[in-house]
Amino acid sequence: MATRIENKKLSKSSRAWMKEHLDDYYVQQAQKEGYRARAAYKLLEINDKTKLIRPGMTVVDLGSAPGSWSQVAGRLVGDNGILIASDILPMDALENVTFIQGDFREQDVFERIMSEVGGRKVDVVLSDMAPNTSGNTAVDQPRMMYLCELAVEFAEAVLPAGGSLIMKVFQGEGEQALRQDIQQRFSKVRSIKPAASRPRSKEMFWVATK
Repeated sequence: MATRIENKKLSKSSRAWMKEHLDDYYVQQAQKEGYRARAAYKLLEINDKTKLIRPGMTVVDLGSAPGSWSQVAGRLVGDNGILIASDILPMDALENVTFIQGDFREQDVFERIMSEVGGRKVDVVLSDMAPNTSGNTAVDQPRMMYLCELAVEFAEAVLPAGGSLIMKVFQGEGEQALRQDIQQRFSKVRSIKPAASRPRSKEMFWVATK
């Protein structure tokens, strides 16, 4: 009996989540405008506020699948720009986007990314990476902080003076220590909570400039 009750509760919860998702304004807009996910509107708002991604730039998108941020950034850099996306998961092709499947921590994948950069300076590094959450903050938060640290290390390695990192973080344990570390490596750090980020979500976006 207990199992049946638990399954029934899960079913109700799932139905409630699905209704909220389908009723979501940004989900509906993404479907209308052809974006792969509602996350596209987070980057659109961030870039509207910062104007960091512009035509002709070179941008690297870490943890890019399913590709909504690459989709936005690829359109922003245009035909004369370069957008290199990388993920361990496969990603369907996008216009103005070069996709490299693999772990960017591995030397061969890193070299493939930099080969596509082709000697140009990297203007912006993007990271919308997040772990597969378990619902257990004690597990999820350290995993997220680790991904953030990887993005910071990559950005520091490839960005010249004036280059920027746009990165998702989770508010919680380790966040302040990470921010202090970034402030030592970058000249300024700005926090942005886009309207497309649900209010109850603990995600925040940091914009760090060298």
